[in-house]
Amino acid sequence: MRKGSVKNTRINSEVVKVLAELIRSEVKDPRVPEFTSVTDAEVAPDLKSCKVWVSMLGDEEAMREGLEGLKSAEGYLRRQLAHELNLRNTPELIFLPDHSIAYGNHMSQLIDQVRDADEKTIAARGGDDTEED
Repeated sequence: MRKGSVKNTRINSEVVKVLAELIRSEVKDPRVPEFTSVTDAEVAPDLKSCKVWVSMLGDEEAMREGLEGLKSAEGYLRRQLAHELNLRNTPELIFLPDHSIAYGNHMSQLIDQVRDADEKTIAARGGDDTEED
């Protein structure tokens, strides 16, 4: 199976769905935050390993502890994944942090701050936002 093939893409999406459900409903480790999202998975073409990107609500410390909790639950998650998906090999799970959601929220806050500053500037000018030519 080649990387980027239709089969590989389908396996990646199935792994994301199954792991997201397992983490949400089955993992009872208190280190794993309740709001943990599996954002992406990349199964190697030989099905030996799988990189799983997760996003968690909280700071860097919460992310680090959550990743430790997921690493300790890797055996259970792998066994359940094998039960759910009928693959020749069940990949080793490698959990990686995904900061894209936090980055998006930060960018949104910065945009809101700039918009608020622009509105205050326009209001200070008397509400006239037109430029004269």
